[in-house]
Amino acid sequence: MGQKSARKFEIQRTTKETDIQLSLAIDGSGNAEIDTGVGFLDHMLTLFTVHGFFDLSIRAVGDIEVDDHHTVEDLGICLGQAFKGALGDMSGICRYGHSYVPMDETLARVCVDISNRPYLHYKVTVPDQKVGNFDTSLAKEFLRALVLHGGMTLHVDILHGENSHHILEAAFKGLARSLGRAVAPHQKIEKQLSSKGML
Repeated sequence: MGQKSARKFEIQRTTKETDIQLSLAIDGSGNAEIDTGVGFLDHMLTLFTVHGFFDLSIRAVGDIEVDDHHTVEDLGICLGQAFKGALGDMSGICRYGHSYVPMDETLARVCVDISNRPYLHYKVTVPDQKVGNFDTSLAKEFLRALVLHGGMTLHVDILHGENSHHILEAAFKGLARSLGRAVAPHQKIEKQLSSKGML
């Protein structure tokens, strides 16, 4: 169930594995209230919110006694649905966004097209299987769910990097900056930005 208001959207998703409440305001100021039960993901979603200038509130309870997979994937689903719901028919937005984000020795390139055609290119080599207690392979699962349910084409490339924390943080900051630019209103566009007339 979702409820739309302006460029805001709220999601409540309850399954046998997770219980998630999520509220997104696209035109925010970087206010984050994140509690997912997965500490590293809290960190990533907080910096995503701050660097994208969104307002994001998440309360999630999942079966993390099994592992973090269900919680991380379902949060990607919910965040994708929230962006899709908040943007409506995607009229008037820039549609494309890209960003290069350095983090110490790491450089990330992230490009997004809010195209209604889900696709994820993820060329990210993370040296360590774990950052703290977080399974680093779950970052891709989160992004896959995000693009599938948000109707986005997303390309994430780590051009170089050594530290696993820096690599994932640069990717999430790049995602924030790219999405912030893609969802921004364009003064010359009233409808959808497409030569076909629709996305």
